[in-house]
Amino acid sequence: MTKPQAVKTTKKTSSKTEIKTLSEALSAEKKRTEEYLVRLRYLQADLENFKKRTEREKERIKHFCCESFATSLLEVADELEAARKAATTTTSNAMLLEGVEMTLKKLIKAFANEGVTPIDCVETIFDPSKHHAIERVEQEQVEEGTIIEEIRKGYIMKGKVIRPSIVKIAVKPSRKEVVESNE
Repeated sequence: MTKPQAVKTTKKTSSKTEIKTLSEALSAEKKRTEEYLVRLRYLQADLENFKKRTEREKERIKHFCCESFATSLLEVADELEAARKAATTTTSNAMLLEGVEMTLKKLIKAFANEGVTPIDCVETIFDPSKHHAIERVEQEQVEEGTIIEEIRKGYIMKGKVIRPSIVKIAVKPSRKEVVESNE
């Protein structure tokens, strides 16, 4: 009978050792979990700070992004002021025209420095992504869909159309008019 008691004691000791081992493992895992939670909170705080810093920087960039462009346009404004002043003091249209041409050259240069270029469209085929047709003009000698007149210049900025050209395009005369003109 002593043997069954020995087995019970060994089971109790083994269970206590197992419980103690599991308890220690649980404690270690709890400690690791707490460390991970603390690290996670720090990372979340860092992410929030990064987002705020990025947003502030983006607003600052947006606020001052056109500064160089505006500065170059100020030169154009100065030239226009001088042309206006000259127009009031002289009667020579040639001097006024020369001043306006100089101003236009500076304006085109300021646009080019910012990547703004005009759309060349006269005698090209109509492209709805770059042009806005306001009139169709019947013409036989020109291929249909060809731009025959530019009403307002369009512009592209760094590959993106920022203002389409307003144009007139050629269309073939209707058959009724062609038959009437042959008779």
